[in-house]
Amino acid sequence: MGQATADQAYFMEQAFEMARKALDTGETPVGCVLVYENQIVGYGMNDTNRSMNGTRHAEFLAIQEMLRSYPKIALRSTDLYVTVEPCVMCASALRQYQIRSVYFGCGNERFGGTGSILTLHSDPSIDPPYPVYGGLQRQEAIMLLRRFYIQENDKAPKPRPKKHRELNTKFDDPLDSVDRATP
Repeated sequence: MGQATADQAYFMEQAFEMARKALDTGETPVGCVLVYENQIVGYGMNDTNRSMNGTRHAEFLAIQEMLRSYPKIALRSTDLYVTVEPCVMCASALRQYQIRSVYFGCGNERFGGTGSILTLHSDPSIDPPYPVYGGLQRQEAIMLLRRFYIQENDKAPKPRPKKHRELNTKFDDPLDSVDRATP
C-alpha cells in the first residue's frame, strides 16, 4: 500500500498501542481497532496466553466490544486496522460479519487468511468479499513480533529456552516476511 492518509495513520497507531500493551503483558503483540463513522468503536489485543483460550484474538475482542453498543449490521460499514494480517480464523469471521475493509501492518506467513496463506477475504464462493490493504507500518509490526519471539514464554505448549537470542533489527529485504522476522 502507498502512503497512508492522516486518518489511516492515526487508526494504525491506535492498533499499535494495543499491540504494545499485549507485548507488555506477555501476549503475542497483535492489536487492532474497529472504525465506524470515523470513530473507534472497538479495541482489541491478543489475550490467548492469559486466558488460555486460543480464540481470544485481537479481532474477536474488538468485535465483542463493538457489538455491546452497535448492531451487527454496523460491521458492514466498519473498517478494521490491525498490526498483523488476520489469521485464517479471524479472516473467516470478518467475512461472515461482512466487514467493510481491513488495513494491516505485516503479513502472517504462518496463518494468514487474507493473502499470505489463504485468501478468505476474496473467495467468490462465500459472503461478499472485503478489500485488504497491507504494509502500513510494516517494519514496526515485524519488530514487535521479533521482540515477542525472543522472550521466554512459559505458557507456550512447548516452552523453548531463548537465553542466547538477540533482537534482529535489520531489514535486509524490503519484503521480509513474518517467518523470516522471527528467530
